[in-house]
Amino acid sequence: MKSTKYMETLNDKTVDELQTELVNTKKELFNLRFQNATNQLDNTARITEVRKNIARILTVMSQREWANGEKPKKKQPKRNRLASGQGRR
Repeated sequence: MKSTKYMETLNDKTVDELQTELVNTKKELFNLRFQNATNQLDNTARITEVRKNIARILTVMSQREWANGEKPKKKQPKRNRLASGQGRR
C-alpha cells in the first residue's frame, strides 16, 4: 500500500481505532522479528515497512493531540544503570 493512501486511511480513523491499529502493527513487527531470527522470513523488507507504519500511526496520533491543544506526551529516556551507579559491583 502506498504511504499516501495509508496516511489517508489513518486520518479517517478514530483515536480508538488508531490505538488498536498500533497494537496490531507492533504485534506484527514482533512476529516478523521472530521469524527473521529463526530464518523463516522471506521478505525482510517487510520489517522496515512495518516500522515505518508504526511511526506513521504515532505521527497521526501526535498531530491530533497538537490539534486539540495538548502537547504530545514524551517518553522518559531509559536510564543506564551502570552510569547511575546502580549496576553490579
